[in-house]
This record gives sequence, C-alpha cells and structure tokens, in this order.
Amino acid sequence: MLDGTALDPRQLRDAFGRFATGVTVVTMLDDEGRPTGVTVNSFSSVSLTPALCLFSLGKEQVSCRWLREGSHFTVNILAAHQEDIAWGFARPRDDKFEGVPRGDGSFGVPYIDGSLCHFECRFWAKYDGGDHDIILGEVLNFKELGGEPMVFYKGAIAALPE
Repeated sequence: MLDGTALDPRQLRDAFGRFATGVTVVTMLDDEGRPTGVTVNSFSSVSLTPALCLFSLGKEQVSCRWLREGSHFTVNILAAHQEDIAWGFARPRDDKFEGVPRGDGSFGVPYIDGSLCHFECRFWAKYDGGDHDIILGEVLNFKELGGEPMVFYKGAIAALPE
C-alpha cells in the first residue's frame, strides 16, 4: 500500500494481528480507590536501568484516565489457563475482580494470582500515540511464578505448540 492511497483501518488491524503477543492485565485503582484493570497486549520492556516497561491504551478508555491520575499500576502477564480473566478484563464491568483470585501489592494495587509474572510499577510518563496513550512505568517490584504463557494472534487467544 505504498501508492499513496489511504490505509483501511480494518485491514491494518488484521495485519498488526499477525504479530503474536503475550496477554497482560494492567491493574490499577479507579477514581474511588476500587481495584480495576484492563486487558492489554501491547506490553514491552524498555530499559533495565532504570527498570522501565510500557504499554499503550486507547485514549477513550476510562482506564486511561485512572492511569494518568493514579500513581501506581501492576502489569500481570497472564498464563495460558487464564483466558476467562483476559476476556473479563477486556469488557466493561462494574467489578472486574469478581471471582478473580488476587493478592495485595506493595503499593495498594492488587495483582492477579496465578499470573506468570507481575510487575508493580510507578507511573513514569505518558506519550501521545495517535488514538492511544503510551504509558511508561518504572518497575519497583516484580515476582516471577512461571508456567505456560497466553498468546494473542490474529484477534484470538492461541496456544503455543508443544
């Protein structure tokens, strides 16, 4: 599509979907101090010194406001068996943690029990990314538990081959 014609957003989304990613849930506190979160597959490490990670989130999502206004969040890397959690945090719900096993993080933000790893972060910076915000977090604490990862590919949850 290098002929100058406009890119079709659906075709572009499908093409981006050819890149397999892991699946995370970013947990935070809402504006009333209640735990909530959002499913994100744009997570990436950025730097070891300082310890930084990033993800992007649509500017229209209410979670974006809570991240900008809050000071801490936790990135939970989901395990293959946590598909129901991934879809639960991807949809609007009053209590996204209903029925989700969780622990209390060091900075007041919960983490999801059973995740492969969770990173407790302090908000570092936000950058404009078109219709998304790019959120950088400073990793203050993390715990690695191991297991099989969840993979997102072509718009669906997929399994890694044995």
